[in-house]
This record gives sequence, C-alpha cells and structure tokens, in this order.
Amino acid sequence: MLQMKSKLPQVGTTIFTVMSQMAGEYNAINLSQGFPDFQADPALIGYVTEAMQNGLNQYSPMMGLEVLRNEIAQLVKDKYNAEYNPQSEITVSSGATEALFCAIMCLLKEEDEVIVIEPAYDSYIPAIQLAGATPVCISLEYPDYSINWEAVKRIINRNTRAIILNTPHNPTGSILKAEDIQQLEKIVTGNNIFIISDEVYEHIIFDGNEHQSLTRYPNLRERSIIISSFGKTFHTTGWKVAYCLAPEYLTKEFRKVHQFVNFSTSTPFQAAIAHYMRFHRDKIYGLGSFYQQKRDYFLDVMKATPLKPLGCSGTYFQLMSYEGISEEKDTDFAVRLTKELGVAAIPVSVFYRNQEDNKVIRFCFAKENSTLEKAAERLKKL
Repeated sequence: MLQMKSKLPQVGTTIFTVMSQMAGEYNAINLSQGFPDFQADPALIGYVTEAMQNGLNQYSPMMGLEVLRNEIAQLVKDKYNAEYNPQSEITVSSGATEALFCAIMCLLKEEDEVIVIEPAYDSYIPAIQLAGATPVCISLEYPDYSINWEAVKRIINRNTRAIILNTPHNPTGSILKAEDIQQLEKIVTGNNIFIISDEVYEHIIFDGNEHQSLTRYPNLRERSIIISSFGKTFHTTGWKVAYCLAPEYLTKEFRKVHQFVNFSTSTPFQAAIAHYMRFHRDKIYGLGSFYQQKRDYFLDVMKATPLKPLGCSGTYFQLMSYEGISEEKDTDFAVRLTKELGVAAIPVSVFYRNQEDNKVIRFCFAKENSTLEKAAERLKKL
C-alpha cells in the first residue's frame, strides 16, 4: 500500500453527518442538522424552473451573476446603509463553507495565528490548518456565551493575523451587541488584523435586537470579509448559494482562490434568487419574526420535558441543558436520545477543540410545528 501523510490527521466525519445517519438508522426525528423540513416558497422554486427553461444552464461569471450581485448590493445598502460595489466587492459562492474556506486561504500563511472563538462551526479550524496557520482558541463565557474581550486582548501578538467572528452564533444562538463591536474596534485599531465575519444567520434575530453586521462600521468594514447565505434566508440549504462582501483589495485576493476552488455557482439558482429578492423582499425582512415564532413554540412544547433552555437571540438553534438529568458526556447523551427516545440532537462539546462539556445539546427548530410537537412528546420520557 502506498504511504501518505494526512493533512488533517485529527479530522473524521462531521458530527452533522454522523447524527443525521444515526437519525435515519433509528427512525429518529432529526433536530440535529440545521435544515428546515418545510418547503421553500413555491414562487422561488418556480423562478428556478423559469430560469432553466430560458436557457440559463451554463456557467455563470466567476464572481456571480451581475443581476444577483446588484440585488445583494441594494439589500446591504437598504438594511445597513453600507455601500458595496457589485463589480469589485461582492462575490457569489457555492455555500458559506466555500466562502469561509476561500477567505481563510487568501488571508493566511504559515506562522500566522487566527483567533477562533469557541464553540465554533466545525469548518474553521481545518481550513486554518490547511492554510498552514495556527488556530488560537478562546471560549465564550458559559452560560450566556458572551465574549471576554480582555481574554482576547491577552492572546493577541505580532503573529495574530485574523479573528473569526460569528453572529448570530451557531451553535449557541448568542449575538454580538454594540458594546462588543466597540471592544472589537479597540482591539484591532493599530494592528494588522483582518476579520472574517460569518453572518449567515443575519436575518434570523429575535426580541427586537438589531444585527450588528460589520458592514455598519467603516473602520471594521475595511479589514473584513463578511459572509452570508441564501440557504438560511430562503430555506434552501441544498442549493448552496452564498456571498462574500469585502473591500476591493480583499475581494481581489478572495477571487483568486475562489476561481480555483469552485469557479462558479449554479446559474439558475442565482437567477431565481435575484428575481425573488426584487419582488419578495418582505420575505427577508419577515424572517426574524417567522423564526421567533418557531423558537417560542418549541420552548413552549419543551416545557413538559426536564431539559432546561439557555438563551437564544438568533439562528434557528436552541441549546438545552441536561445538567441534573445525567452525568453522561454530551456525546453519549446525544446518542442515547437518538437510539432510545428517537430524537437526534448535536452535542455542543464537538464545537470545542478541547471537547469542553457543559452538559448542553443543540436542537434545530427550523421544522414544522408538528415535528417539534412529536419531538417534545418523545423527550418527555427523559
């Protein structure tokens, strides 16, 4: 057998794949992987068919269809009062994970360090390692999952090249506040530190809070690659259409990587989304209230279970503590829920490099109310 040295020796199959496969094997309700079990707007699906019938079935431009980039620019201007040039500062990608990978690859080199705030989406660290850089991890403060900015300051050194932020935050549902942005600005001012801002849940925010997009802050915008996702916004995670906002000098480098990772994204999906954004903008602005109703319904039906909810200010994920119910590791507890009670969830320790275990699991509530009811009924048996 030929010998090879793995570039990612510690990486196995993602927890999302593992739990979804287990859910299928045990006929469990899948509240683990983050996707809706309801359909996208039929109008949007119809626009895809129309685009295909109109012959939009070949490669799109590497940076994305111009009509879609124009709609993105208008949305960002309307929502955040931020100007991005559709030609030189907006790039369409095949999902947010691809955009995150390209952002990390274009910014980092060997000996660079990247601050990763945990629990963190599982693609960040492998991409950093593939770039030859070093992830430096710091944990959010449990149980409210806030950032200790003094701790962030202490780990910055001359090798610190980037900070990865995620708001609204997966898996915790926490959000950055205006005071967090003030602290961030103080930290990076005068330093050669870039920011990768993962804002894929930007439109899913609750309780009257305002999304603190880095597009709002000129001093941060000039050093930031900001990523969002239409999959989360339009209930189409399988379409894998996302986008990247960055100043021209960063977009130029981002596109150098993007063109060789993916080159272009599905043309009919892009055309359909652009058309939908033009005529159904209200669906974007109403997304927060739609999912807040889902969150509140899920919390209500879960009251009959012994699981204790933690705060959720955004995303479509709800953390639940099982402390006091079991001393099991969260990975074992999640497996038992799937096998014995027929409900699949994600153990939060997998989002930490050191497997920090606070006895917390993550549920996805982007489901039909009937699905949430059935899951809660099963979880009553805990």
